[in-house]
Amino acid sequence: DKEVRAIFLRLFAQLFQGYRSCLQLIRIHAEPVIHFHKTAFLGQRGLIENDFLTKVLNGMAFAGFVSERGPPFRACDLFDELVAFEVERIKAEEGNPPKMIKHVRELAEQLFKNENPNPHIAFQKVPRPTEGSHLRVHILPFPRINECRVQELLQEGLARSQGAPPATRGDKKCVVPAGPPVGMF
Repeated sequence: DKEVRAIFLRLFAQLFQGYRSCLQLIRIHAEPVIHFHKTAFLGQRGLIENDFLTKVLNGMAFAGFVSERGPPFRACDLFDELVAFEVERIKAEEGNPPKMIKHVRELAEQLFKNENPNPHIAFQKVPRPTEGSHLRVHILPFPRINECRVQELLQEGLARSQGAPPATRGDKKCVVPAGPPVGMF
């Protein structure tokens, strides 16, 4: 499944290479608004007549993509690196399937490492119950829940959470690399 995801990652990196050069940050509002110049992007790539890419750029998914990935200062990821730094490599691999497959496998490995950052954590398997274990007499019934105690614990938790500082994500933000200009494609 990671290799299929890596293939789609490469596909979207190829489709959207240079999109950052067509973003415009408008700061006249209380919160900045990001605008994407679709015609400039299509014109610079020579794809004005391409119906597929035009429909992709007009879709709601791409609008969400621009609003999420448009800010110049945010946490970067594998897609940003592909779009910014792997332009030439992807171009060179178009005529060489073994190199392309090798790159897809490298991306799949990176995706796997991103989702499983600590490979040393072993998942403990729970053994299956033995045959007839449900007939044993020594199993105690589940205790009744004390509603008053549950309410007390909830109130304590609420009191602690109101005094605690808000939780923040540990993502390190950086300036997103713009990559080469669209005209190179």
